[in-house]
Amino acid sequence: MHLRSLIFLPLWIASSLAEEVPPQGTETPPAIGPAKLSVVKLDADRLQIGEVVLDKKSREVRFPAKVNMREGLIEYVVVLPKGKLHEALIETNAFPTHINLALTLLRYLPSPELFPAVNEQGLPFGLPPQVPDAVKTSARITIEAEWIDDGKTYRVPINDWLKNPATDTVLNPGPWLYTGSDFSEGQYVPEMTGDIVAIMLDSYAVINYPGSDNPDQAGWHAFTDRIPPTGTPISVIITPHSPAPKK
Repeated sequence: MHLRSLIFLPLWIASSLAEEVPPQGTETPPAIGPAKLSVVKLDADRLQIGEVVLDKKSREVRFPAKVNMREGLIEYVVVLPKGKLHEALIETNAFPTHINLALTLLRYLPSPELFPAVNEQGLPFGLPPQVPDAVKTSARITIEAEWIDDGKTYRVPINDWLKNPATDTVLNPGPWLYTGSDFSEGQYVPEMTGDIVAIMLDSYAVINYPGSDNPDQAGWHAFTDRIPPTGTPISVIITPHSPAPKK
């Protein structure tokens, strides 16, 4: 059994694990790490795992973060404080384990379609695997950022914060891909690397960008004029990708 499948729990199990919301005026002890899994039932549709909130009705996953960079080369979209902050748009304290578990509980299926298999030495060989269409569809997601400025709430696709510096055009509005990452010596790899959402292909990130519109050499840059100030608190929101209707 693949280690990732060990956390593929049906929602009814998550519900049975859910703790009652504490009475008003009491405090819930903060989660100290992935090893301390606290699943709290917020209401009929929402569960909270650490800082990650999932909605089983809308299949939305939401977690708090902040703007980390608003100019320069971007290779990662979301990282932990110990991740590659020097090239990442967003910083979060939400545990990758909790994000991955939330996606799993909501029946998103990770797709390995971007990465070739690896041999016993950990070296890639051959072509990426063929993936069933159902898995491809399930793995495709939309990532958005939501924040408040002067009392007004803004919510935009994260793609709007990235541009091709050669053409000054925004990232294709297409989907992101839930790739799931992997385990090494019993540890979920993104917890060790700190990298959660990658635009530069990274088989160990939880989510990758599958688009074919990557700019040559220069890579993607932050679209400074569209990004709120560094340090701005935001929510990162993941939902199922809905393809735009064909004209």
